[in-house]
Amino acid sequence: MGLKNNSERYGWLSIALHWIMALAVFGLFGLGYWMVDLDYYSEWYRRAPSLHKSIGITLIALWIFRVFWRVIQQSPKSLDTHKPWERKVSKLTHLLLYVLMLTIMISGYLISTADGRGIEVFNLFTLPSLGELVTNQEDVAGEIHEVLAYIILGVAILHALAALKHHFIDKDQTLIRILRR
Repeated sequence: MGLKNNSERYGWLSIALHWIMALAVFGLFGLGYWMVDLDYYSEWYRRAPSLHKSIGITLIALWIFRVFWRVIQQSPKSLDTHKPWERKVSKLTHLLLYVLMLTIMISGYLISTADGRGIEVFNLFTLPSLGELVTNQEDVAGEIHEVLAYIILGVAILHALAALKHHFIDKDQTLIRILRR
């Protein structure tokens, strides 16, 4: 199993980054959805947001590394069975997922640091705050964060359904290439 991608398959690092980040996105959505309804007396009232923020900051680091890795690595060529429109939609979907992730992570940072406090990351270090950059930053960023979280969930589900369509209907190697090396 090779580290790097080749013209036919993804390398194990690209595969690992893909699945770790996919799990993180779905996990953060679930955690965020659950934690907003916690009451003040729940033992998770402070722990859940702290965990959500720490995982989110870790995801930012992974996102940066993944973009770097994607730039320096070749991508497997499209399969001959892929139609031109499928190739275009695939590229646009991947770009949309990257932009959504970045925007959600920036809005999460802006929510968490609007009061001037940094973000404590797994009690290992504190990511400093830039303070309130715009009026009502926490509320504006919160709205953006919530709306985009639902959008990225929808796009990710469509992405997964497209992969399943390629596997079960088209019977091509699209899904296999990101599942195993």
